[in-house]
Amino acid sequence: MFNPSRLTIARKRRRLTGRELAGFAGITPEHLSRIEKGKVDNVEDATIKALAKALNYPVAFFAGDDIDIPTKDTAAFRSLSAMSAKEREAALSAGSLAHLLADWASERFNLPELDLIDARHGMSPEAAAKALRSYWGLGERPVSNVVKLLESKGIRVFSLAEDTKNVDAFSCWRNGVPYIFLNTFKTSERSRFDAMHELGHLVLHRHGKPQGRQAESEADSFASHFLMPSMDVVANIPFVTSLKQLVQAKKRWGVSVAALAYRLHKAGKLSDWQYRNFCMLINKQFGRSEPDGLPRERSIVWEKIFRELWKERTTREQVAEELCLPLEEVDGLVFNLAEASPSTGTRPVGTPQLRLA
Repeated sequence: MFNPSRLTIARKRRRLTGRELAGFAGITPEHLSRIEKGKVDNVEDATIKALAKALNYPVAFFAGDDIDIPTKDTAAFRSLSAMSAKEREAALSAGSLAHLLADWASERFNLPELDLIDARHGMSPEAAAKALRSYWGLGERPVSNVVKLLESKGIRVFSLAEDTKNVDAFSCWRNGVPYIFLNTFKTSERSRFDAMHELGHLVLHRHGKPQGRQAESEADSFASHFLMPSMDVVANIPFVTSLKQLVQAKKRWGVSVAALAYRLHKAGKLSDWQYRNFCMLINKQFGRSEPDGLPRERSIVWEKIFRELWKERTTREQVAEELCLPLEEVDGLVFNLAEASPSTGTRPVGTPQLRLA
């Protein structure tokens, strides 16, 4: 059974227009359009093979059930201003593949259950960040690993292997489970802030359509206060003397020097004039790079899953084959953890049970 919706997912994932894919597959754009719309009762095997080859997807992928696809109306993107339609659709298509992978993992492992507050009803971003920190028992201390924290609270975190800086991150809800997608093309500091920004959307705008600039500003404020609690910032930086001081201090909270300067400005530790000067100095000295960058965070859940699978001699190729996905798509969703798995093995994918806390 050929599933046309899967063809659309694969095409968008490869950032191809219908006309482009039709040309690669040797069919007319009109015929491809009819196929994607489900108006062709029996798609010829030769056509399916040509499409699969053009997209570099297994033929079996196009015979599966429908996949839940995040939409631009249900997904909260970190940034939309510089993102092209192709980039947005490619990221959303990656989200649909992540749903496949998440369902596959949930059938085999006991994943952490959701443990999150709902702050939609009149709570300010600062109050929501403080309330969630209290609920999770974090106090005022810095968060050493945000991906690990999110995963431990039942939030499914995936990576986006997008070779563009225009796609920062996005989040969505599916069947009562929240998902966060992070672009590994960014610095570790930026990725940490993106993760907390998306957490802000999940907490402040739960299940709701993103509300434009106001929602983005609220999510930014949430992330800033969650990563850099007021009392801890003031206690550790009572006054600012130099940019070098900020570069050293930012390591405590795992944020960019620009994010720390912004937080100090909002906390009243930098005047408007000082903040503007620091921004110009940061841009002049560092540009888009980050001084004393932190190592990139990776998924703890997927690391444990693959470790358990490797014990059973289950290879990354077997995982991809069972999901009918290209191997690079699986690797791209799990922070490239699958690259380290064994490349040989004969045991089929089993159903080991592992509580990932």
